Amino acid sequence: MNKLVILAGPTAVGKTALSIALAERIGGEIISADSMQIYKHMDIGSAKITRAEMRGIPHHLIDVLEPWEDFNVYCFQKLAKEAMKGIYERGKIPVVTGGTGFYIQALLYDIDFSAQETGGEIRERLEKLAEEKGCGYLHMQLSKVDPKSAAAIHPNNKKRMIRALEYYEINGEPISVHNSREREKEAAYDFRYFVLNDSRERLYEGIDRRVDIMMEKGLLEEVKTLRDMGCQRQMVSMQGLGYKELLAYLEGEGGSLEEAVAAIKQNTRHFAKRQLTWFRRERGVIWVNKNEIKEEILDHILTGCSGIL
Repeated sequence: MNKLVILAGPTAVGKTALSIALAERIGGEIISADSMQIYKHMDIGSAKITRAEMRGIPHHLIDVLEPWEDFNVYCFQKLAKEAMKGIYERGKIPVVTGGTGFYIQALLYDIDFSAQETGGEIRERLEKLAEEKGCGYLHMQLSKVDPKSAAAIHPNNKKRMIRALEYYEINGEPISVHNSREREKEAAYDFRYFVLNDSRERLYEGIDRRVDIMMEKGLLEEVKTLRDMGCQRQMVSMQGLGYKELLAYLEGEGGSLEEAVAAIKQNTRHFAKRQLTWFRRERGVIWVNKNEIKEEILDHILTGCSGIL
């Protein structure tokens, strides 16, 4: 069975530098499990690693797509598996690094999404229904056939609601049943799954500091450039933290710049909380709490990897 090391955790916890050090020590190449670093021209707001910071370690799934292209879990799984094939052929170990837990889960357990990618007349009809009657109506319909999915999907998330309703119409079972069945699968790799964490106070301080640094580096100018390139708020890329708040500000809908920056910080803190909630539900996770570990964190992780290296 192929080996896989995962280093996950909430935003701004310090995964990037640690992943480089880890890859250097175990002979690894890094695969980014980040929903925003995949996009070109979106460097500051995604906290994208620089060429110098990579220290010669190959990185995959960074700067692959244009901002107007869609990216989702299916795309991630496909691209990551392609990257891993090359990594294994070179005799290296993939180090999957990022904070998008669903992406990691899809890769680790080789979740089958083929039945969910359908499109066609049903999707067109549901999209038209959403335009005519609104997302609230879609959510109400979903709650009738798949209450579990309706509880998990935000009423404004039109894309996911349409996918769930579409799946039900085609397959005759709730997509939540399919997803539960897939989550029970055994891992497709001999893996170690580390989640880096810190005290809430230090994590939130790090988030606020990172947002301030992003603004100093020119995040507002980056968003202006993306807007001038034709990027609009409905695009997947522009739903990213920092981008959506500043785009709203530039379009006169987000209050003052100070209020927009405060919203970025608050939304990022909430996002970090949701990330940790996700990781706590995952199987086989080894928690690495920075505020509790007395030894070097890298040494602690390497000890945890000893069974597969």
